[in-house]
Amino acid sequence: MHLDVLEDLGVGVAPGTIEAYIGKTPLLRLRLLDAALEQGVQVFAKAEHLNPGGSVKDRAALSMILEGERTGRLKPGMTILDATSGNTGIAYAMIGASRGYRVKVCLPKNASPARKRILKSYSVEIVETDPMLSTDGAQLIAREIYAGNPEKYFYPDQYNNDANWLAHYETTANEIWEQTGGQITHFVTGLGTSGTFVGVVRRLRELNPNLAGVAIQPESPLHGLEGLKHMATAITPGIFDQSLITETLEVSTEDALLMTGRLAREEGLLVGPSSGANVFAAWRVAVSLQRPAVVVTVLCDGGERYLVED
Repeated sequence: MHLDVLEDLGVGVAPGTIEAYIGKTPLLRLRLLDAALEQGVQVFAKAEHLNPGGSVKDRAALSMILEGERTGRLKPGMTILDATSGNTGIAYAMIGASRGYRVKVCLPKNASPARKRILKSYSVEIVETDPMLSTDGAQLIAREIYAGNPEKYFYPDQYNNDANWLAHYETTANEIWEQTGGQITHFVTGLGTSGTFVGVVRRLRELNPNLAGVAIQPESPLHGLEGLKHMATAITPGIFDQSLITETLEVSTEDALLMTGRLAREEGLLVGPSSGANVFAAWRVAVSLQRPAVVVTVLCDGGERYLVED
Protein backbone atom coordinates (compact mmCIF):
# COMPACT_ATOMS: atom_id res chain seq x y z
CA MET A 1 0.00 0.00 0.00
CA HIS A 2 1.67 3.20 -1.08
CA LEU A 3 1.53 6.71 0.23
CA ASP A 4 -0.84 8.38 -2.24
CA VAL A 5 -3.45 5.63 -1.74
CA LEU A 6 -3.19 5.94 2.04
CA GLU A 7 -3.78 9.65 1.77
CA ASP A 8 -6.87 8.90 -0.30
CA LEU A 9 -8.14 6.83 2.65
CA GLY A 10 -8.02 10.00 4.73
CA VAL A 11 -4.88 9.55 6.85
CA GLY A 12 -1.31 9.86 5.62
CA VAL A 13 1.62 7.64 6.46
CA ALA A 14 4.96 9.30 7.12
CA PRO A 15 7.72 8.39 4.64
CA GLY A 16 10.33 6.10 6.13
CA THR A 17 7.99 4.45 8.64
CA ILE A 18 7.39 0.70 8.46
CA GLU A 19 3.82 1.30 7.22
CA ALA A 20 5.11 3.12 4.14
CA TYR A 21 6.61 -0.15 2.86
CA ILE A 22 3.43 -2.20 2.92
CA GLY A 23 2.36 -3.29 -0.56
CA LYS A 24 3.95 -3.00 -4.00
CA THR A 25 4.99 -6.67 -3.70
CA PRO A 26 6.44 -8.50 -6.73
CA LEU A 27 4.48 -10.86 -8.97
CA LEU A 28 6.48 -14.06 -9.42
CA ARG A 29 6.30 -16.53 -12.34
CA LEU A 30 5.90 -20.09 -11.03
CA ARG A 31 8.02 -22.20 -13.34
CA LEU A 32 7.56 -25.50 -11.49
CA LEU A 33 4.10 -25.77 -13.09
CA ASP A 34 5.09 -25.01 -16.69
CA ALA A 35 5.64 -28.59 -17.88
CA ALA A 36 2.01 -29.53 -17.22
CA LEU A 37 0.47 -26.50 -18.93
CA GLU A 38 -0.69 -25.78 -22.45
CA GLN A 39 1.38 -23.25 -24.38
CA GLY A 40 0.43 -19.72 -23.40
CA VAL A 41 -0.98 -20.63 -19.98
CA GLN A 42 1.01 -18.98 -17.21
CA VAL A 43 0.74 -19.03 -13.42
CA PHE A 44 1.95 -16.16 -11.25
CA ALA A 45 1.97 -15.59 -7.49
CA LYS A 46 1.69 -12.27 -5.70
CA ALA A 47 4.49 -12.39 -3.13
CA GLU A 48 2.59 -10.99 -0.16
CA HIS A 49 4.92 -12.80 2.25
CA LEU A 50 7.44 -10.05 1.40
CA ASN A 51 5.38 -7.37 3.15
CA PRO A 52 7.25 -6.01 6.20
CA GLY A 53 4.99 -7.89 8.62
CA GLY A 54 5.40 -11.07 6.61
CA SER A 55 1.89 -11.52 5.24
CA VAL A 56 -0.93 -10.31 3.03
CA LYS A 57 -2.71 -9.13 6.20
CA ASP A 58 -0.44 -6.09 6.48
CA ARG A 59 -2.59 -4.34 3.89
CA ALA A 60 -5.93 -4.91 5.59
CA ALA A 61 -4.59 -4.19 9.07
CA LEU A 62 -3.19 -0.84 7.97
CA SER A 63 -6.39 0.04 6.15
CA MET A 64 -8.53 -0.74 9.20
CA ILE A 65 -6.26 1.17 11.57
CA LEU A 66 -6.17 4.21 9.31
CA GLU A 67 -9.94 4.12 8.92
CA GLY A 68 -10.30 3.87 12.70
CA GLU A 69 -8.13 6.95 13.15
CA ARG A 70 -9.96 8.84 10.42
CA THR A 71 -13.38 8.18 11.92
CA GLY A 72 -12.28 8.80 15.50
CA ARG A 73 -13.02 5.23 16.62
CA LEU A 74 -9.31 4.73 17.32
CA LYS A 75 -7.83 7.33 19.65
CA PRO A 76 -4.46 7.65 21.42
CA GLY A 77 -4.31 5.43 24.48
CA MET A 78 -6.76 2.84 23.15
CA THR A 79 -5.84 -0.83 22.66
CA ILE A 80 -6.42 -2.55 19.32
CA LEU A 81 -8.44 -5.74 19.91
CA ASP A 82 -9.43 -8.38 17.38
CA ALA A 83 -9.80 -12.09 16.67
CA THR A 84 -7.13 -13.58 14.43
CA SER A 85 -5.56 -16.81 13.29
CA GLY A 86 -2.25 -15.01 13.72
CA ASN A 87 -1.27 -12.99 10.66
CA THR A 88 -3.62 -10.03 11.14
CA GLY A 89 -2.61 -9.94 14.78
CA ILE A 90 1.05 -9.74 13.80
CA ALA A 91 0.23 -6.95 11.36
CA TYR A 92 -1.70 -5.05 14.05
CA ALA A 93 1.27 -5.53 16.37
CA MET A 94 3.81 -4.17 13.91
CA ILE A 95 1.69 -1.17 12.89
CA GLY A 96 0.47 -0.59 16.44
CA ALA A 97 4.06 -0.43 17.71
CA SER A 98 4.92 2.08 14.99
CA ARG A 99 1.87 4.24 15.69
CA GLY A 100 1.84 3.96 19.48
CA TYR A 101 -0.99 1.52 20.24
CA ARG A 102 -1.09 -1.56 22.43
CA VAL A 103 -2.57 -4.71 20.87
CA LYS A 104 -4.64 -7.57 22.30
CA VAL A 105 -5.65 -10.57 20.20
CA CYS A 106 -7.92 -13.55 20.64
CA LEU A 107 -6.19 -16.51 19.03
CA PRO A 108 -7.08 -20.22 18.76
CA LYS A 109 -4.94 -22.20 21.19
CA ASN A 110 -3.67 -24.44 18.38
CA ALA A 111 -2.20 -21.56 16.36
CA SER A 112 1.40 -22.23 15.42
CA PRO A 113 3.91 -21.68 18.26
CA ALA A 114 6.03 -19.52 15.96
CA ARG A 115 3.14 -17.11 15.44
CA LYS A 116 2.68 -16.86 19.19
CA ARG A 117 6.37 -16.15 19.67
CA ILE A 118 6.23 -13.37 17.08
CA LEU A 119 3.20 -11.81 18.78
CA LYS A 120 4.90 -11.98 22.18
CA SER A 121 8.02 -10.32 20.76
CA TYR A 122 5.81 -7.29 20.02
CA SER A 123 4.43 -7.46 23.61
CA VAL A 124 0.97 -8.36 22.34
CA GLU A 125 -1.49 -9.64 24.94
CA ILE A 126 -2.77 -13.03 23.76
CA VAL A 127 -6.09 -14.56 24.83
CA GLU A 128 -6.07 -18.21 23.76
CA THR A 129 -9.45 -19.60 22.70
CA ASP A 130 -11.02 -23.01 22.09
CA PRO A 131 -9.02 -24.69 19.29
CA MET A 132 -12.04 -26.74 18.20
CA LEU A 133 -13.94 -23.53 17.39
CA SER A 134 -11.08 -22.11 15.29
CA THR A 135 -11.34 -18.37 14.61
CA ASP A 136 -15.12 -18.49 15.15
CA GLY A 137 -14.44 -19.06 18.84
CA ALA A 138 -11.86 -16.27 18.84
CA GLN A 139 -14.44 -13.90 17.38
CA LEU A 140 -16.95 -14.71 20.11
CA ILE A 141 -14.42 -14.03 22.87
CA ALA A 142 -13.24 -10.79 21.24
CA ARG A 143 -16.82 -9.53 21.10
CA GLU A 144 -17.31 -10.33 24.79
CA ILE A 145 -14.14 -8.47 25.78
CA TYR A 146 -15.08 -5.45 23.69
CA ALA A 147 -18.64 -5.36 25.04
CA GLY A 148 -17.26 -5.33 28.59
CA ASN A 149 -15.12 -2.21 28.05
CA PRO A 150 -15.82 -0.47 24.71
CA GLU A 151 -14.09 2.75 25.77
CA LYS A 152 -10.77 0.95 26.21
CA TYR A 153 -10.68 -0.93 22.91
CA PHE A 154 -10.69 -0.27 19.20
CA TYR A 155 -12.30 -3.40 17.76
CA PRO A 156 -11.74 -3.40 13.98
CA ASP A 157 -13.62 -6.73 13.59
CA GLN A 158 -11.73 -7.74 10.46
CA TYR A 159 -14.42 -10.22 9.38
CA ASN A 160 -17.03 -7.47 9.09
CA ASN A 161 -14.99 -4.36 8.26
CA ASP A 162 -15.21 -2.92 4.73
CA ALA A 163 -11.77 -1.35 5.15
CA ASN A 164 -10.45 -4.94 4.95
CA TRP A 165 -11.56 -5.66 1.39
CA LEU A 166 -11.10 -2.04 0.32
CA ALA A 167 -7.36 -2.37 1.00
CA HIS A 168 -7.18 -5.01 -1.74
CA TYR A 169 -9.63 -3.23 -4.03
CA GLU A 170 -7.52 -0.07 -3.95
CA THR A 171 -4.03 -1.58 -3.95
CA THR A 172 -3.55 -5.33 -4.50
CA ALA A 173 -5.92 -5.56 -7.47
CA ASN A 174 -4.46 -2.55 -9.24
CA GLU A 175 -0.92 -3.81 -8.70
CA ILE A 176 -1.85 -7.19 -10.25
CA TRP A 177 -3.50 -5.47 -13.20
CA GLU A 178 -0.39 -3.37 -13.86
CA GLN A 179 2.02 -6.27 -13.31
CA THR A 180 0.18 -8.52 -15.78
CA GLY A 181 -0.29 -5.72 -18.31
CA GLY A 182 -4.03 -6.21 -17.93
CA GLN A 183 -3.75 -9.82 -19.13
CA ILE A 184 -4.97 -11.58 -15.97
CA THR A 185 -7.80 -14.02 -16.73
CA HIS A 186 -8.15 -15.95 -13.43
CA PHE A 187 -7.64 -14.92 -9.80
CA VAL A 188 -7.33 -17.78 -7.31
CA THR A 189 -7.10 -17.47 -3.53
CA GLY A 190 -8.30 -18.97 -0.27
CA LEU A 191 -11.10 -17.66 1.91
CA GLY A 192 -10.46 -16.58 5.48
CA THR A 193 -11.98 -13.21 6.23
CA SER A 194 -12.50 -13.20 2.42
CA GLY A 195 -11.08 -9.67 2.21
CA THR A 196 -8.38 -10.47 -0.35
CA PHE A 197 -10.74 -12.36 -2.64
CA VAL A 198 -13.57 -9.84 -2.42
CA GLY A 199 -11.42 -6.75 -2.89
CA VAL A 200 -9.30 -8.09 -5.73
CA VAL A 201 -12.11 -9.70 -7.71
CA ARG A 202 -14.48 -6.76 -7.23
CA ARG A 203 -11.90 -4.34 -8.65
CA LEU A 204 -10.59 -6.58 -11.43
CA ARG A 205 -14.13 -7.28 -12.62
CA GLU A 206 -14.50 -3.55 -13.24
CA LEU A 207 -11.41 -3.73 -15.45
CA ASN A 208 -12.22 -7.10 -17.02
CA PRO A 209 -15.84 -8.29 -16.63
CA ASN A 210 -14.81 -11.77 -17.81
CA LEU A 211 -12.31 -12.34 -15.01
CA ALA A 212 -12.79 -15.71 -13.30
CA GLY A 213 -12.73 -15.56 -9.49
CA VAL A 214 -11.80 -18.94 -8.03
CA ALA A 215 -12.25 -19.32 -4.27
CA ILE A 216 -10.33 -21.91 -2.24
CA GLN A 217 -11.38 -23.58 0.97
CA PRO A 218 -10.25 -26.63 2.96
CA GLU A 219 -12.00 -29.88 2.01
CA SER A 220 -13.28 -30.47 5.56
CA PRO A 221 -14.00 -28.56 8.79
CA LEU A 222 -11.02 -30.20 10.51
CA HIS A 223 -7.91 -29.18 8.62
CA GLY A 224 -4.38 -27.87 9.07
CA LEU A 225 -4.60 -24.75 6.93
CA GLU A 226 -4.37 -21.85 9.38
CA GLY A 227 -6.20 -18.76 8.20
CA LEU A 228 -8.56 -20.57 5.80
CA LYS A 229 -12.24 -21.18 6.51
CA HIS A 230 -14.45 -24.13 5.63
CA MET A 231 -17.34 -21.80 4.85
CA ALA A 232 -20.15 -24.36 5.14
CA THR A 233 -19.38 -24.95 8.82
CA ALA A 234 -18.03 -21.54 9.90
CA ILE A 235 -19.44 -18.14 10.75
CA THR A 236 -19.75 -16.39 7.40
CA PRO A 237 -17.81 -13.09 7.36
CA GLY A 238 -20.01 -10.06 6.85
CA ILE A 239 -17.78 -8.83 4.03
CA PHE A 240 -18.04 -12.10 2.08
CA ASP A 241 -19.75 -11.78 -1.33
CA GLN A 242 -20.78 -15.12 -2.82
CA SER A 243 -21.78 -13.48 -6.11
CA LEU A 244 -18.12 -12.81 -6.95
CA ILE A 245 -17.25 -16.52 -7.07
CA THR A 246 -16.99 -18.20 -10.46
CA GLU A 247 -15.87 -21.52 -8.99
CA THR A 248 -14.98 -22.94 -5.58
CA LEU A 249 -12.22 -25.52 -5.21
CA GLU A 250 -11.54 -27.61 -2.11
CA VAL A 251 -7.96 -28.46 -1.19
CA SER A 252 -6.75 -31.07 1.28
CA THR A 253 -4.18 -30.27 3.94
CA GLU A 254 -1.94 -32.98 2.48
CA ASP A 255 -1.97 -31.52 -1.04
CA ALA A 256 -1.33 -28.04 0.34
CA LEU A 257 1.65 -29.21 2.39
CA LEU A 258 3.13 -31.15 -0.52
CA MET A 259 2.94 -28.05 -2.73
CA THR A 260 4.38 -25.92 0.08
CA GLY A 261 7.41 -28.20 0.13
CA ARG A 262 7.79 -28.02 -3.65
CA LEU A 263 7.71 -24.23 -3.58
CA ALA A 264 10.64 -24.23 -1.16
CA ARG A 265 12.69 -26.89 -2.94
CA GLU A 266 11.98 -25.95 -6.57
CA GLU A 267 11.27 -22.20 -6.50
CA GLY A 268 13.19 -21.05 -3.42
CA LEU A 269 9.97 -19.77 -1.85
CA LEU A 270 9.64 -20.53 1.86
CA VAL A 271 5.94 -19.87 2.41
CA GLY A 272 3.12 -21.17 4.60
CA PRO A 273 0.56 -23.95 3.97
CA SER A 274 -2.19 -21.58 2.83
CA SER A 275 0.17 -20.42 0.07
CA GLY A 276 0.67 -24.09 -0.87
CA ALA A 277 -3.12 -24.50 -1.01
CA ASN A 278 -3.43 -21.46 -3.26
CA VAL A 279 -0.72 -22.64 -5.67
CA PHE A 280 -2.10 -26.18 -5.77
CA ALA A 281 -5.53 -24.78 -6.66
CA ALA A 282 -4.03 -22.41 -9.25
CA TRP A 283 -2.32 -25.44 -10.83
CA ARG A 284 -5.66 -27.29 -10.96
CA VAL A 285 -7.23 -24.31 -12.70
CA ALA A 286 -4.32 -23.83 -15.11
CA VAL A 287 -4.09 -27.48 -16.26
CA SER A 288 -7.75 -27.37 -17.27
CA LEU A 289 -7.23 -24.43 -19.63
CA GLN A 290 -6.82 -25.03 -23.36
CA ARG A 291 -6.14 -21.49 -24.50
CA PRO A 292 -3.68 -18.73 -23.44
CA ALA A 293 -4.44 -17.50 -19.94
CA VAL A 294 -2.83 -15.74 -17.00
CA VAL A 295 -3.66 -17.27 -13.62
CA VAL A 296 -2.68 -15.29 -10.53
CA THR A 297 -2.69 -16.49 -6.93
CA VAL A 298 -1.31 -15.25 -3.60
CA LEU A 299 1.60 -16.29 -1.40
CA CYS A 300 -0.11 -15.36 1.85
CA ASP A 301 2.71 -15.51 4.36
CA GLY A 302 6.23 -16.72 5.07
CA GLY A 303 7.02 -20.26 6.11
CA GLU A 304 9.14 -19.19 9.08
CA ARG A 305 6.04 -18.79 11.23
CA TYR A 306 5.21 -22.48 10.82
CA LEU A 307 8.60 -23.98 11.65
CA VAL A 308 8.62 -26.33 14.62
CA GLU A 309 11.68 -26.60 16.86
CA ASP A 310 13.38 -30.02 16.88
